[in-house]
Amino acid sequence: MTTLLPPDGDLLTIPFSASTDFLDLADCCDRFAATLIECDSDDNVYKLALLGRLSSCLALLAPTLNDAIPPHLVERLTVDKLPEPQPYCDPDHEALCEYCQTLTQLLSQQALLPDAERTLRALLCELVWMFAADMKAPRWERQSAEH
Repeated sequence: MTTLLPPDGDLLTIPFSASTDFLDLADCCDRFAATLIECDSDDNVYKLALLGRLSSCLALLAPTLNDAIPPHLVERLTVDKLPEPQPYCDPDHEALCEYCQTLTQLLSQQALLPDAERTLRALLCELVWMFAADMKAPRWERQSAEH
């Protein structure tokens, strides 16, 4: 199932389920985080809705993180030359997903001071972007015709 994310579409109505492939779920997480970081600090209802959608995506991704890549997605994760690894905090997929879920739950409780909420929301977004980028990163290099 391919989930198309319209550029101006309402993120709260984008359908996804357990049958949505992990690349599309990672795209959804990416978009929820990008919108969440830009969300007006007074719009608590929308922030909570975004956090709920992000939490749902993460919950769908978590049990599949160690699954084999479905054959129909291999081409999307294959490039002519793999990019150089970027130095950053390098938790495994499971830990990174768990960090994101925990921060999402903490922010959903709305029990933080405004400065702490802003800081943790920014941290959540950075971790989600790192997680989504890692999920969508190429894994294989095409073999040249000379080999």
